[in-house]
Amino acid sequence: MANHNSTKKRIRSTKVRQEGNKYLHKTVRNAMRSILGTSSKENDKKVPKVISMIDKLEKRNVIHKNKAGRLKSKLMKKK
Repeated sequence: MANHNSTKKRIRSTKVRQEGNKYLHKTVRNAMRSILGTSSKENDKKVPKVISMIDKLEKRNVIHKNKAGRLKSKLMKKK
């Protein structure tokens, strides 16, 4: 257990950040599944939004830059 106040605060803030990152990552995965699962005109409109979401995850260091590139490439192939 943490002994210092700063350590306790760090544990709390890390937990909040982790939950937020997990939510954003799961949102991107669900969006990818919906786009890759079916092909329609509506999905073509969603692709730029999902790519933007992937870029934001990469910027926040939630996912690695190479993984972000792979995901974006997969989306563009499907388009």
